Amino acid sequence: MNRALALLLISIAASLPALAGGSTGVRIKDITAVQGVRANQLVGYGLVVGLNGTGDSLRNSPFTQQSLQSMLDQMGVNIRTANPRTRNIAAVLVTADLPPFAGAGSRIDITVSSLGDASSLAGGSLVMTPLSGADGAVYAVGQGPVAVSGFGVQGRAESVSQNVPTTGRIPNGALVEREVAGALDDEGALVLELRNPDFGTAVRITDTINAFAKQRFGRPVAREQDLRSVSLQRPVDVSAARFLAEIGELYTEADGPARVVIDERTGTVVIGRDVQIQTVAVSHGSLTVRITEGAKVSQPEPFSDGETVVVPESFVTVNQEGANLAIMGGTNLETLVRGLNMMGLKPTGIIAILQAIKTSGALQAELVVQ
Repeated sequence: MNRALALLLISIAASLPALAGGSTGVRIKDITAVQGVRANQLVGYGLVVGLNGTGDSLRNSPFTQQSLQSMLDQMGVNIRTANPRTRNIAAVLVTADLPPFAGAGSRIDITVSSLGDASSLAGGSLVMTPLSGADGAVYAVGQGPVAVSGFGVQGRAESVSQNVPTTGRIPNGALVEREVAGALDDEGALVLELRNPDFGTAVRITDTINAFAKQRFGRPVAREQDLRSVSLQRPVDVSAARFLAEIGELYTEADGPARVVIDERTGTVVIGRDVQIQTVAVSHGSLTVRITEGAKVSQPEPFSDGETVVVPESFVTVNQEGANLAIMGGTNLETLVRGLNMMGLKPTGIIAILQAIKTSGALQAELVVQ
């Protein structure tokens, strides 16, 4: 296990007791969302112009040529009998998220992605593109210069690229033309949805809100529905925005399931705070087999009828490191991390041990393998 990862795990584990004892918890608005208050996805098809020879080849991208012809037809230019060969234009797909309660005239960010064989969108500008929702109505119109973080340079024998030059963003590139129907005050009973569903967290949120509401409004206003939602009854004389603002600033304690997440591809191991391991004896050793192929010359004895030939030669080395038994077990994350670090394991070894402990039934947590 590399030293940086070990120090990181130790520092996290060492900070947990202090957090549990002196922290005021988390704000309710950081762990919940109001049901129905969400963004809406928009999509549109457009053209990026002004590229420096890095756009679509019209022969390989017929939709780009058709779009170019249609755009010029609207401007009074007829090129249908011509055979354009420009490489300064690219067909793109434009996507955006329309925030809740976005009013007409406000601006939102958009993402532009190439559809054809363009090699880069750097230096291009998006032509006015309508952005539609799932209902087919146009809610915004995008236009502006495309900002690309990547680049690509290609020669006859070599090419160099960084990031993805065929995708870019336009900050504040879309103008909202239509508001989504509905308002916050039109909602009946307000419902808070937990980002990480848990029965304990839902009950704590309910108790925290009711303790505040008894002092502020003279009566409880919250009731837990299930592990995912908490219903609220807004007082008549308080607006929904003010009510949610006051509720959202309250602090509570968030809880979650004991879980271990491992990623065998990258060697990443994430252990939750409440993970516990019953006392077990663990032995982990590595067996290394190295095979080296070589060649040697076989020389016959003098005055013999033999021939000089080259014969293969193999060298096999087997090395097995010591695998002493270690007793490991703990009631908190700090003890568990200290036990793993004392064994001097690498991430692959930790993953193998955690999987084996889970199979033995000593790991009291959910094991998630990505």
